[in-house]
Amino acid sequence: MIAALGVVFGDIGTSPLYAFKETLNPEHGVPFSPDAVLGMLSLIFWGLMFVVTLKYVVFVLRADHDGEGGILALQALARRALAGPGTPTWAWQLLGMLGLLGAAMFYGDSLITPAISVLSAVEGLEVLQPGLERFVIPITIVILIGLFMVQRKGTAVVGKVFGPVMLLWFVLLAIGGAWQIWQQPQVLAALDPRHAFSFLFTHRAQALPVLGAVFLAFTGGEALYADMGHFGARPIRLAWAFVALPGLVLNYFGQGALVLGNPAAIDNPFFRLFPAWSVLPMVVLAAMATVIASQAVISGAFSLTAQAMRMGYLPRMRVVQTSRDAIGQIYVPAINWMLMVGVLLLVLGFRSSSALSAAYGIAVSITMVTTTLLAGVVAYGLWRWNRVAVVVGVVLFAIVDLTFVFANSLKVAQGGWLTLAVAAVVMVIFTTWAKGRRIGLEVAAAERLPLKPFVESLAINLPHRVRGTAVFPSVDVDSVPYALLHNLKHNQVLHDQVIVLLVRPCDTPRVDAAQRIESESLGHGVWTVTARHGFMERPDVPEFIRIFASQEGIGCDSMTTSYFTSRASISANLPGMNPLRVALFGWLQRNAGRASDYFQLPGNRLVELGQRT
Repeated sequence: MIAALGVVFGDIGTSPLYAFKETLNPEHGVPFSPDAVLGMLSLIFWGLMFVVTLKYVVFVLRADHDGEGGILALQALARRALAGPGTPTWAWQLLGMLGLLGAAMFYGDSLITPAISVLSAVEGLEVLQPGLERFVIPITIVILIGLFMVQRKGTAVVGKVFGPVMLLWFVLLAIGGAWQIWQQPQVLAALDPRHAFSFLFTHRAQALPVLGAVFLAFTGGEALYADMGHFGARPIRLAWAFVALPGLVLNYFGQGALVLGNPAAIDNPFFRLFPAWSVLPMVVLAAMATVIASQAVISGAFSLTAQAMRMGYLPRMRVVQTSRDAIGQIYVPAINWMLMVGVLLLVLGFRSSSALSAAYGIAVSITMVTTTLLAGVVAYGLWRWNRVAVVVGVVLFAIVDLTFVFANSLKVAQGGWLTLAVAAVVMVIFTTWAKGRRIGLEVAAAERLPLKPFVESLAINLPHRVRGTAVFPSVDVDSVPYALLHNLKHNQVLHDQVIVLLVRPCDTPRVDAAQRIESESLGHGVWTVTARHGFMERPDVPEFIRIFASQEGIGCDSMTTSYFTSRASISANLPGMNPLRVALFGWLQRNAGRASDYFQLPGNRLVELGQRT
């Protein structure tokens, strides 16, 4: 529970810094009144109960894919639920697009969360002393740069303090809120849902802008599912029920009680909850909490990128394992630096958490819609729940989700377009790489030689054999790898042992050891080997070869094993793709990480050949 608090609840746990303040924003056109405050609090409370507690904690957390969560894991589960000869192609493609859309929206969220969280925390200095306002942006930038600079060291060491810090954070949220509720107990009337409906009915014209601000209170809800693989569902449920939810509810109601007693506190009700002497310590603690919230989102972006690479939606990038024990602790340099540049530009461009809130929400709300639809498919097709119950549940959750999407769409012109643009770019990259890779493989397959007849022909004109083992990673174990063909053509030699290796990613998080390696001997010292890995596992070719050699009982010394790879480049149009997408695919291919890095091949045993298609 403590560990889950430090990783899973950082995002939603720091929402009180800005969420309630934005619901009271005069720009929404709602006159300040006790009834309006109670209505907004009631919307926040019942939103937390319905969207986060009922939807995510009770239902969605059941959809674990071998213990893993997240939108791509949910997509894989939904595809498994519809797997079968009777499934129409359009349904299969729709599930794929829903998963990619949710993943693309997550990248937009990864830009906004660090910027708005850290900025809202540092803005507490304005409460301490108005003259400190000019230091908010510089301090925010320094904190963010430091956060991204330390990513390469991993979160193993820092993670040890994340849980206790967030536990202290939630305890102080609860204490600060409870003190104000004690002084203004009438605020508890907001627990009655009639105040929420009355507010929406009375302020119909302003309801959507207010709902867009209310949604900021649950923007971290998706993280509960995305980070399930780190801790399991039970610790997350317990941490939410006994720590996070009580702390959040007490704090939101405390802020409401404060503004009921002192309407002037609406400029920053969170920091005004606390005595003047404690504001500076709370600013420091809030900065720590927002760094933790940002860390969770950044780590999520790394994990999502790794999953997308292994599922064929992104080109290979350099991935650094930062922990010997936890496979999920990785660092992707390219994503880290792109996120840093994007986050700093957001801070410099928007300059306040209120301005950034206009860009926040639309991406997360769309992700929540995709989660609802995919979870509905899983509940019906995989869990075999009652059809009527599934339809009713999906419709109810979708109505709420789409209401928040519509409410956040009003903020598109004020900044929401930014996250949509980021998501659109990511979607174009996802689909271009997946389609270009598929077409490229089809074109290359038409030019390949079948492997078995090729091996049989070796007996007729046996080439010179040299000592050692040669491993040729390939996309097809039934065809002659390009590197093998040209090594034989130009060097006119063949190793004593030749292994044609296919590394196949699976749509499960991890692959059982008994199903890891499948091999076949073709004679003349030539083997075909298929090695499988899950989308949460890094492919390790030397380890695959070691397992294969152990299973088959053959000698395969690492010091006499060489790895031959080919690096393809596009020189002509790919059939079925327009020139712009072909150009994008070519650029992605040229800048993709080396196969040797991705497959963890030893540099001193590597031979790389070029291939032009």
